[in-house]
Amino acid sequence: MSLSFLFFCLLGLGIFSFLFGRRRIRALSAASATQGIKQHSRDIYHGSFVAVCAVLVPLVALLAWTGVSPLIIDAMLEDFLRSQSPDLSVGELGVLMAKVKAYYVGSLPNSFANDLMRDGSDYFAAMVDNSAMARATIVILLSVSGAAYGLRLLAPRFTARPMVEQIFEYVMIAASAIAILTTIGIVLSLIFETIRFFDKVPFLEFLFGLSWSPQIAIREDQVGGSGTFGAIPLFAGTLMITFIAMLVAVPVGLMSAVYLSEYANPRLRGIAKPAIEILAGIPTVVYGFFAALMVAPFLRDSGAEIGLTLSSESALAAGLVMGIMIIPFISSLSDDVINAVPQTLRDGAAALGATQSETIRQVVLPAALPGIVSAILLAISRAIGETMIVVMAAGVAANLTANPFESVTTVTVQIVMLLVGDQEFDSAKTLAAFALGLVLFFITLMLNVLALYVVNRFREQYD
Repeated sequence: MSLSFLFFCLLGLGIFSFLFGRRRIRALSAASATQGIKQHSRDIYHGSFVAVCAVLVPLVALLAWTGVSPLIIDAMLEDFLRSQSPDLSVGELGVLMAKVKAYYVGSLPNSFANDLMRDGSDYFAAMVDNSAMARATIVILLSVSGAAYGLRLLAPRFTARPMVEQIFEYVMIAASAIAILTTIGIVLSLIFETIRFFDKVPFLEFLFGLSWSPQIAIREDQVGGSGTFGAIPLFAGTLMITFIAMLVAVPVGLMSAVYLSEYANPRLRGIAKPAIEILAGIPTVVYGFFAALMVAPFLRDSGAEIGLTLSSESALAAGLVMGIMIIPFISSLSDDVINAVPQTLRDGAAALGATQSETIRQVVLPAALPGIVSAILLAISRAIGETMIVVMAAGVAANLTANPFESVTTVTVQIVMLLVGDQEFDSAKTLAAFALGLVLFFITLMLNVLALYVVNRFREQYD
């Protein structure tokens, strides 16, 4: 039984349990009404309690089985292959297991398979089938048993509503815990792999080195074969492109927010604001094509006419298009913050003789300052994490320069480049991606902390 079919079976059992439980409590309440016993909870809560009993535990078991069973099956397959061929090294065993799985799914032709691969594929298929059968049996039994247990507890005075609310409270706590644990897992994985990287590359060389060339040697006597991992060119390129993007996004986004919230009539606002927010829904690869095919050639040709030399891939092209992309982040959030400023402040300023522009500059914007700063910092975080536009418009060469007309690269682009292709996972080249990721995580964390500080420091309370 496939996973999707089993899930829909479990969903169907849950719906049936809900309907049957609701019908059951109605019958019990009707029989008890003659004795003056009133029903404690509504029918929907009794039905929901039976449905939760029928679905919750089996669903947890299904997810746990789906996550753990592949690891157990792989371990059993490894033991089987090692028993058939004890002389295999760890690397050869890993390659053989990959070939067995490829032969099992049909992506490896029969002519390339030997007897050991066929035996391993048969063993793997048997384990997968047995696991699927056991999973389906256990999940169905748990679902039926849970529904029976819920129906057994049904009674007119049964406190179904508090029980259902408590169960959903535990579910929400578990969901929050999963989000927190996922974040902790990401951070720990970055930290552990970064420590391994710094065992191979000095910490100061990574943070303050001026040359980034993480090539792996083909020959032992190759010059620079060990690679250089100075990340300053990456940080400089990231900051340059982000700065250019913010020079475009902050003035345009903030002024459009002020216009839409203070000057535009409702009809124009209803058209212009959704049109601006459409920019946030355009895929970044489309922005990359636009930057590479339209903006970069236009800048290069325009620069040539006035005597400037612009590269086909430049930080200026990437920064301009990235600024256009993040305009909605600043415009939409700033517009909401400005609209949240109480109208009484505007009326008070007008009563004191202030013009509309004076009211905006001296009253509205200072009151909305924390939200505006938070929007700008969010846009900066979005710009720092952008990849596709930089790859297509600014290039992948780590060039330490302050000239926006030249090609540069960013941290996120290099993370992608380091993890592309067949690389040894424990090599310095691959581990460098985790070190860059940890630095990027730290930068975004500091931006979030700064945003919280600004909000708490300059927040104003109104009656």
